[in-house]
Amino acid sequence: MGNIVTDLENKKNNAAAWFSDLRDQLCAAFEQIEDQAGALYSEMPAGRFEKTPWKRGDGTSDQGGGTMGMLHGRVFEKAGIHTSTVYGEFSEEFRKQIPGASEDPRFWASGISLIAHPRNPHAPAAHMNTRMIVTTKCWFGGGGDLNPMHPAYRRDDHEDTIAFHAAMKSACDAHDPEYFPKFKKWCDDYFYLPHRDEPRGVGGIFYDRHDSGDWNADFAFTKDVGKAFLQSYPALVRKRMDQPWTDDDREKQLIQRGRYAEFNLLYDRGTTFGLKTGGNVKSILSSLPPEAKWP
Repeated sequence: MGNIVTDLENKKNNAAAWFSDLRDQLCAAFEQIEDQAGALYSEMPAGRFEKTPWKRGDGTSDQGGGTMGMLHGRVFEKAGIHTSTVYGEFSEEFRKQIPGASEDPRFWASGISLIAHPRNPHAPAAHMNTRMIVTTKCWFGGGGDLNPMHPAYRRDDHEDTIAFHAAMKSACDAHDPEYFPKFKKWCDDYFYLPHRDEPRGVGGIFYDRHDSGDWNADFAFTKDVGKAFLQSYPALVRKRMDQPWTDDDREKQLIQRGRYAEFNLLYDRGTTFGLKTGGNVKSILSSLPPEAKWP
């Protein structure tokens, strides 16, 4: 039993360390973009992430916590890159919804969450998160999806969409050729606004409760998803950030941001999970765009 416990603790430590390492790489990539911004942004200072540690619970016991990283810059009007490692017990209501929690309400969860809202309407917004969760079971989840804010870019055949999907497909194909079609459909089905009968963006991949029976393989896949996002998304922002825009472009962007906010508040399971497990409210709701409109 001791070896099993030690092995699980090593897995937890390795996963948490990777999420922190990926956060540092992504923060560096975003700050580099801020430094490289062209003449459109010359009167604005380059942004930097402000990192704020937080602890879960009321402070009477150790329940873990995390670091909220927020950037309000010139290229990224708002970006958040957060990591957390939390543990405790699920509530009576919530434990019935989580695999393995009905037998034992204790849990451990670690992950990274990213949202990015560029200022330029031609540059896509994006979301990415990956996580590891342990109850009496253990699994990974997450993914990444692209959210163009301008209607001209919200097409499956647009070059930005093709590039982003290719990066996600490459990460999937390195592990199982069935992953990409399965997880792409999952993403398309998940990031959908039923009340408007429209997708939130152009998709990507989404997976949850992923346990193939080989933890090392599942961890390697989750790492590759993060690497694929790191390699693809900053490149798309860099490609679009110096493209001039009009007031009409901005209006379209703000209306689409409203759709983004609707999904996150009404349907996103990550928002629900964070709020119901004592997560940091500011961090959880940081996914909302800095400015939006409803026509």
